[in-house]
Amino acid sequence: MRKILSLVGALFLCLFANAQSQAVTGQVKDNLGNPVPFATVRVQNSKSAVSADSAGRFSIEAAQGAILEVSAAGFQNTTFTVGTSAIIEITMENHEALSEVVVTALGIRRNKNELPYAAQQVRGEELTKVRTTNFANALSGKVAGLQIRQNNTMGGSTNIILRGYKSITGENQALVVIDGVPANNSNTNTSAQQNGRGGFDYGNAAADINPDDVESVNVLKGAAATALYGSRAANGVILITTKKGRRGLGVTLNIGGGTGSMDKSTWVKYQHEYGGGYYDPDFYTYSDSPPSPNERFLYIDANGDGVRDLVIPTTEDASFGARFDPNLSVYQ
Repeated sequence: MRKILSLVGALFLCLFANAQSQAVTGQVKDNLGNPVPFATVRVQNSKSAVSADSAGRFSIEAAQGAILEVSAAGFQNTTFTVGTSAIIEITMENHEALSEVVVTALGIRRNKNELPYAAQQVRGEELTKVRTTNFANALSGKVAGLQIRQNNTMGGSTNIILRGYKSITGENQALVVIDGVPANNSNTNTSAQQNGRGGFDYGNAAADINPDDVESVNVLKGAAATALYGSRAANGVILITTKKGRRGLGVTLNIGGGTGSMDKSTWVKYQHEYGGGYYDPDFYTYSDSPPSPNERFLYIDANGDGVRDLVIPTTEDASFGARFDPNLSVYQ
């Protein structure tokens, strides 16, 4: 009889020990192996619940055999049964309506309906449907309130304007942030080019972004959306998330190409009849002492031989000077 009671007591102690809660630590990840920040982990049929940190790590008291319910914005709810191990890893599948989840500052994913400011997302696949010479050009017509000013020159700059111009002389372009790192998208043109005079358009940083490397683009609008980046983001933020490597063996081949043409009828037509300077003698004449034989030219010693020569006035910004004469020798 004593042996039976001892056996029953030992069995009861084992069952009691198994029912005891233990500290279970783990990490929540998505199907690509990336951490799911701020996921909610709850013990089923219990009031015990915790929130994961920004890296998806959590710790909760749960007994062996308990079922953990895990939820996060943009992911399908999942369950996990606690076993003998106190360290676990939970994988969540992306929700079908992932387009309603946007990436905010610091890469945090939040439900679009929970944001206190205006935000819009563009998937990377939409940027490669039509090939452009500048990544920013592909955003044209895809975001409400976004104005793209393109330059028709090869490699020219593209201005990204959100909700109109806010300054006459200051910077109006939206701040570009690539994987959390702000990028300077200011024009690198010369001052003469910016003022509409001669010069070259050297483009800006947006032209260096490969559309095939972009996973998504989130456009953040309003002062609340740009508080983290300070005054640089006063014109809005273009938040670019690039593609990451995936676990497992897999090969993906992307091939893209494009063609372009130029309409020769739109080219500038140059005149080949008059040289540099102004032709109207009432506007300006080029004379010296002694008077020049031709008032359309400077009359100076150009080669240092002591004899004055006819020289084209290249200091002027007009090309309507003297008519070309094959029988007349002038210095240029």
